[in-house]
Amino acid sequence: MTRDEFNAFCGGLAATDHVVQWGNADVWKVGGKVFAICGWNDGRDAFTFKAGDIAFEVLKDAPGIRPAPYLASRGMKWLQHYAAPGLPDGELREHIHASYRMVAEGLSRKKRKELGIELPE
Repeated sequence: MTRDEFNAFCGGLAATDHVVQWGNADVWKVGGKVFAICGWNDGRDAFTFKAGDIAFEVLKDAPGIRPAPYLASRGMKWLQHYAAPGLPDGELREHIHASYRMVAEGLSRKKRKELGIELPE
């Protein structure tokens, strides 16, 4: 996945906001909360996303994937796809979408309604 493809995918999710911060990283948020980042890898594209408990345990030691610098060191379950082989693009998109969903689910129902985010109950 390229940075442009990453940005297009994240921008296609409902009620997302994009900012560039933290050393030229593309940071994607929903409801003001981060769900995906592209950057933070010595100038090369690296894709960072929130992971559920099982995904974190399964993927944290996979080739090309690591616990996300800074975030994981603070006890958060975030992963970074930083090198080949990593994840195939389709699987990476699924994990980014799952991250979006986890963050959106953490918003209040009122906030989700304001943003027009519909999640199956």
